[in-house]
Amino acid sequence: MGKASGFLEYEREANKWIAPLERIKNYEEFKTPKTLDERRIQAARCMNCGVPFCQSGEQFGGMYSGCPLHNLIPEWNDEIYRGDMEEAYERLSKTNNFPEFTGRVCPALCEAACTCGLNDEPVTCHDNELSIIEEAFKKGYIKPVDIKIRSGKKVAIIGSGPAGLAAADQLNKRGHSVTVYERDENPGGLLMYGIPNMKLDKKIVKRRIDLMKEEGVSFICSVNVGDKDSDVSYKELKEQYDAVIICTGAKFARDLNVNGRDAKGVYFAVDFLSDATRSVVGGKPKYPVTSGNKKPAFETAKGKNVVIVGGGDTGNDCVGTCIRQGAKSVVQIEMMPKMPDERAIDNPWPQWPKVCKTDYGQQEAIAVFGKDPRIYQTTVKEIIKDRSGNIKAIKTVALEFTKNEKTGRMDMSEVKGSEKELKCELLLIAAGFLGCEQYVIDAFNVEKGARGNIATKEGSYETSVSGIYAAGDCRRGQSLVVWGIAEGRGAAKEVEKFLLQ
Repeated sequence: MGKASGFLEYEREANKWIAPLERIKNYEEFKTPKTLDERRIQAARCMNCGVPFCQSGEQFGGMYSGCPLHNLIPEWNDEIYRGDMEEAYERLSKTNNFPEFTGRVCPALCEAACTCGLNDEPVTCHDNELSIIEEAFKKGYIKPVDIKIRSGKKVAIIGSGPAGLAAADQLNKRGHSVTVYERDENPGGLLMYGIPNMKLDKKIVKRRIDLMKEEGVSFICSVNVGDKDSDVSYKELKEQYDAVIICTGAKFARDLNVNGRDAKGVYFAVDFLSDATRSVVGGKPKYPVTSGNKKPAFETAKGKNVVIVGGGDTGNDCVGTCIRQGAKSVVQIEMMPKMPDERAIDNPWPQWPKVCKTDYGQQEAIAVFGKDPRIYQTTVKEIIKDRSGNIKAIKTVALEFTKNEKTGRMDMSEVKGSEKELKCELLLIAAGFLGCEQYVIDAFNVEKGARGNIATKEGSYETSVSGIYAAGDCRRGQSLVVWGIAEGRGAAKEVEKFLLQ
């Protein structure tokens, strides 16, 4: 277990972040790694519990706690402490295809379940994981796998996000021929275009894609898979492949149903963020605006009063992106009340802690504008346009919650007389997603679930159509990168059984 008394001797020290006013000057990653000697001390804090909740990935109180991939965390913490980073990588790679992604963007469900965190601070599992994979790339432990024997079976994967890449990686290494279809210009899905570069440098995504290509995975980009009017139809796929896995994500965004919604300058957050990334790494705008010289240009927050509707990770990414673009002001509206600053009595360990989190974007807004950008229990009531149809302001209204005695649920209602008007030249909607895009469901003629996602058989990844599988957000709803990888791995295992029948 490494050092038996490590958790008593050493304090938790996470990777440091570059100061907000310094990091907003660019779009580079801002978390600075520790030395290997410092990392060994952090790994020494791992207790190697009799029951390692960190790798459980189980539900407690209706919420998942612990790693959905069941990473062998105590084992690779022990190897870090002993200084054997190659063996640490071997243990880590048994359960996680892409630690370089989860080590950067995962909210660390493992740390929330760490036994050390019951009475003290949890082990830095998240940072330890990242140090292992980066050291493995640096030292050359990671080499393209030569697939010497092929099964003759062909699999098509639709979508190259975390689920699609994980399924492709698993099936390819089992000897099946895998082709990944992606409608964007580069592979990676939300890893490439949904997550800002300062959280996940796109060179890291490309590094993994290039490795998968060397190992034999084929990627076909800028191709839309759908009905007969799309670039590739379901009929064509069925004729060419033995199985299909749909990993298209859940991009059907929740909209605002208010007067003035048709104003210019209103965007879904995921569309704004994807073009913001294109403007950083190179590419043409997918959601262009017309600039003064009539040429398509990227939408930018520069010099604008920005309002973001939604308080989740996507909303936070919008805050950080808009500040880097030079926004005049940034306000983030949340419908729900503020979470408590400390864990409540009815939210005990090892449940996920339901506490208020001030993420990097909010930190930067506080540093730049002198206050937290979030306004709680508020929603947009109306979008106000100027004579040219551009958004110039929004009208907000406060919300109150009262318990419904019949249903036991909390009912939401507007607070009379609480309307306010906020200047706004750019409105970003980050209010979540309602499931898979309908044209995908129609194209494959698969059944739709109650939450708008692709329905699969109980305990299975297979859809209502034989040979067609679904994994990731399009199946489970909007979720985390780590869950996407877990879903892709699970679907791949089931598909292989189907192929070998």
